[in-house]
Amino acid sequence: MPAQLTPQRLNHYSWWQNALILLVLAFGVFYSLPNFFRPQAAIQVRAESSRQQLGVTELSTVQQSLSAAGIAFEAAQWDDGGFLLPLMQDEDQLRARELAEKVLGAGHVVALNRADTTPDWLSSMGGQPMSLGLDLSGGVHFLLQVDTQSHLSTLMKNWADELRRTLRAQRLRVVVDLSPPDEQGGYILLRAGDDERLQALRKLLADDFSELRMERSGGDSGLESELGLRLDFSPERRREYIDYAVEQNLGILRNRVNELGVAEPLVQRQGRSRIVVELPGVQDTAQAKRVLGKFANLEFRLEALASSPPLEREFFRFRDASSSSEGAWLLRSTIVKGESVTGASPGYDENSQPAAIISLDSLGGAAMNQASRNNVGRRMGVLFIERRTRTAGTSDLAAALVDIGEKYQSKELISLAVIRSALGSRFQITGLDSPAEAAELSLLLRAGALSAPLEFIEERTVGPSLGAENVAKGLRSVQIGLLLVLLFMVAWYQLFGIAASLALVANLSLLVALMSLLSATLTLPGIAGMVLTVGMAVDANVLIYSRIREELIGGLSPQRAIHAGYERAMTTILDANLTTLLVALILYIVGTGPVRGFAVTLSLGIISSLFCSIFLTRAVVNGVYGGRRIKHLHLGWPRNRAVEGKSS
Repeated sequence: MPAQLTPQRLNHYSWWQNALILLVLAFGVFYSLPNFFRPQAAIQVRAESSRQQLGVTELSTVQQSLSAAGIAFEAAQWDDGGFLLPLMQDEDQLRARELAEKVLGAGHVVALNRADTTPDWLSSMGGQPMSLGLDLSGGVHFLLQVDTQSHLSTLMKNWADELRRTLRAQRLRVVVDLSPPDEQGGYILLRAGDDERLQALRKLLADDFSELRMERSGGDSGLESELGLRLDFSPERRREYIDYAVEQNLGILRNRVNELGVAEPLVQRQGRSRIVVELPGVQDTAQAKRVLGKFANLEFRLEALASSPPLEREFFRFRDASSSSEGAWLLRSTIVKGESVTGASPGYDENSQPAAIISLDSLGGAAMNQASRNNVGRRMGVLFIERRTRTAGTSDLAAALVDIGEKYQSKELISLAVIRSALGSRFQITGLDSPAEAAELSLLLRAGALSAPLEFIEERTVGPSLGAENVAKGLRSVQIGLLLVLLFMVAWYQLFGIAASLALVANLSLLVALMSLLSATLTLPGIAGMVLTVGMAVDANVLIYSRIREELIGGLSPQRAIHAGYERAMTTILDANLTTLLVALILYIVGTGPVRGFAVTLSLGIISSLFCSIFLTRAVVNGVYGGRRIKHLHLGWPRNRAVEGKSS
């Protein structure tokens, strides 16, 4: 019999195998440590506009007011445009926000937030606590309404402009009138004047404007004698446009949420034209709303010449203009719009002034190159388009002032520069006031311009007190489940049960470390997944120990029974865990929100439990029984005994 198959060598790990197991355990302990340093209650203070920077004066004002109220705080942490002030007591957070809002006044946003307390030496090595979901750490819930009426009206206006250009190119003298906007998108009225032009118009519309529904006008409008046509969207075409706009906005919102750095957000469609957004851990609702809901876009236009016809030019004010006369005349035709932007990042120009570095797609780059190459020495304007509310009055509702007004699009000049040479697909936008404005403009353009405006119709903030209660109950359930499993395993399997218990504790540590290192988000269903992992983690050991007991009853010696138990139970263990892992992966792919949190925890728990249940317990058993002559083993009640025979 070869030496490696002797009873003394059957259950033995080499030094490097034991070292590898110890290294994995050390990894689990180290990267689970940051979870003992939970984030601290704090208030986040920043300016209402990204173009305004806060300084030491505002910080000192807030600190003095908190000190006078007996609220203890720690050193402030500065970020781009504001500061974070950690508090010593969680219960002082709401009162601190009220005091800060009172002393700072209008023009400032004070929000609840959490300050990271992980030591620098641990953070420098990648150690970070687990991200907590909306149900645990708090956050914001938004319900947004896609403004389909505005979107359809804009599309109809674009069709009308395109129709006018086509009719001028075809030299067809047809009057084009656009109806006022309505929920159906409005309609276009065409007056041909005579039958010959009407037939030519019908052919043109059938060839190039087939997406519009064409009807003979008349009736109350009295256009029957004028040989007119009416163009509008069919119900099927309206549904297509609305679905496309909502899906486009979904993708853009997901991009913007990713730019915010939120872990495990929920962005999904609700109904025909509504979108639900949940941002775990976000307490600064003003910043989230400013980035998510801003209908920001760009238009690049050439400056109008003095000889340009009045109908082909339009006047725009500069963004920081102090009077209505400060602006420039631009051509109505657009060179490139924000939809062609493929990349944007903040930077500085040759004068060390803030700028946004823009990259265009191939079509946008070609259009920009052609327009700039033919107009060197002429000025080009950059229009910033955003959606605003024109206040018409206020109403006292639930002791709060609510603005009432109409929505409108604001177009303002942010840059008007001379074209020095032909531009390509990459260039700079200058004329920005601060690096924060350049960063926000780059974020919005990088994430994409919304296809249709959005309105916030519901906003809910989940406070950290609810999250703390959920965390406490979830941890208690994990602790109780862990304790019961440990007691059962030790009572039933004695020494083997102790090995399984050690593996179970190591499994939890390794699971927490993996979730922290991978920036996975722990939700309340995720805690349920941890409890399930605790219950399932000992399944592999139960299978192994049952197999060892069967081998003992079958007459094998203890050493050979241990070896056979681990080897022959491996296939069953892998089959059972791989099928569960496959289901968890499917849940993650097709699920959203809480379902994904459960799937992530379950998947990582299966991987860590396989390692601990098989390799760690084998190392412990090898350390206790390996290399020894054993006459009997204790595996459950009644105790099974097997005497090592000659055949061993």
